[in-house]
Amino acid sequence: MPRKGRVVLPNYPHHVVQRGHNRQVVFATDADIQHYLDDLRELKEACGVKVYGYCLMTNHVHLLLAPGEAVAKLGQLMKALAARMTRYRNRLERRSGTLWENRYKSSPVQTDAYLLACLRYIELNPVRAKMVTAPEDYAWSGYRMRLGQTAENWLDDDPYYLSLARTASQRQIRYARFVQDAIPAGEWDLIREALQRGQLTGSKHFVDEVERIIGRRIEHRRQGRPAREWV
Repeated sequence: MPRKGRVVLPNYPHHVVQRGHNRQVVFATDADIQHYLDDLRELKEACGVKVYGYCLMTNHVHLLLAPGEAVAKLGQLMKALAARMTRYRNRLERRSGTLWENRYKSSPVQTDAYLLACLRYIELNPVRAKMVTAPEDYAWSGYRMRLGQTAENWLDDDPYYLSLARTASQRQIRYARFVQDAIPAGEWDLIREALQRGQLTGSKHFVDEVERIIGRRIEHRRQGRPAREWV
């Protein structure tokens, strides 16, 4: 059976996950992770793809990426990232072969509250995995960078994140409070299922609008919406 074509939308964020082949370890040391992040920082500029968030786990990565008008750049960035990391690990281990699964998973994300819900999902990944008790305790996500707790910040700011408050310090406080809030029932399942099935992370109206734009039907999943009490 032919696999479904990937939906990639210009100027929209996309939740992307890539796993190690057979869930094998991809990042064995901090140096491995830093190598990947250096490549990500370089390639995002070369490809014109914005990086709104990331979290690097032992055997997989979560990214929140937004291509510009040239949607093919997202795939080019992911291909180059995977190839560079594979060459790096193979050279270190004096081996050959694949490092990643053949096909990464992706889900276009509706802006407004859905984008922040995806960021929270990504940056709480090590907490869910019981690796740390709080997201600020994990060095290899964008959380500390976003909150101004690192020497540099090369993340891109989505307009919806910028709309949280007038100043950077106020935005950081509001976002930290949002991440610490109780997760609405069904939010993680909604995000996880959309990603696993290659569907859209958003409202029914968003799904209908994208179907109209691309001229084909997208499989519907159960609907839901992130809570907005934090606004």
